[in-house]
Amino acid sequence: MAKDYYSVLGVERGADATTIKKAYRKLAQKYHPDKNPDDKQAEEQFKQVTEAYAVLSDNEKRQQYDQYGDSDFHQRFSQEDIFRNMNVGDIFGNFGGGGGNEDIFSQLFGGGGGRRQPRRPAKGQDFSMQISIPFRLAVQGGERRIDYRSHGKVEQIKVRIPPGIEKGSKLRVAGKGGSSANGAPPGDLFLQIDIEPDPTFTRDGRNLLVKADIPYSGICMGTSIEVPTLDTPKRVKVPAGMQPGQKIRLRGYGVAATESKPAGDLYAIIEVIVPNNLTEEQKQALETLKSVDL
Repeated sequence: MAKDYYSVLGVERGADATTIKKAYRKLAQKYHPDKNPDDKQAEEQFKQVTEAYAVLSDNEKRQQYDQYGDSDFHQRFSQEDIFRNMNVGDIFGNFGGGGGNEDIFSQLFGGGGGRRQPRRPAKGQDFSMQISIPFRLAVQGGERRIDYRSHGKVEQIKVRIPPGIEKGSKLRVAGKGGSSANGAPPGDLFLQIDIEPDPTFTRDGRNLLVKADIPYSGICMGTSIEVPTLDTPKRVKVPAGMQPGQKIRLRGYGVAATESKPAGDLYAIIEVIVPNNLTEEQKQALETLKSVDL
């Protein structure tokens, strides 16, 4: 069942680390097993708020969760991934018992009977690789095949690109890292994303920007223009009297929507066309305008 980690902790999506930690501690104190012995409902609540904190308190996991949404995030991250590298003493700190909290953690998330489980063999080394993707793929999302060289061989890997991915983000490809001894799982491959520029569009968060060149007469009297979008151009009205630099908003024509975020908008930025060379007819028309202070 899909769950919203922000709702679980009762915080806004833009909450900072301090707010998230404060919310977690309050809920963890309320549902902690020591305060609710033999209460399965409280135990389940404690597990949920702890899992939510494990993700939202880790910058990289939180970024992946925000980009993918709950469903895709859990297809890529197992419970072991979610709690990997988590400081048990920190996350359970100040609830009493110190080492007892580690036993509770083991019981609830990794073992039975409150006994610590044997340490698993370390997985293989994680690898990293930088890839460059087209601007429109980053905005709209889709699939990309990349050539990945490992152990002297080149392998093609199909990678899903989430809509709206940012430059510098990392995508995890499970099991494509280094091999491991002792039968442990292989490491993962982390793809660091670079985004190629687009000749038409630039980006501002989840919004797109495009220049709209308009003749001076159109600015003064109003006109209609075709604005390029990621799909087909869209004709929009330009009201009389718009100033250079002002924007016309095309709602929903920006970065594609995801499970957790709505589509962005497209803004056409008004620019006035100033001709380099004037015909005699244009010069005469401008002289007439000049005579009436235009």
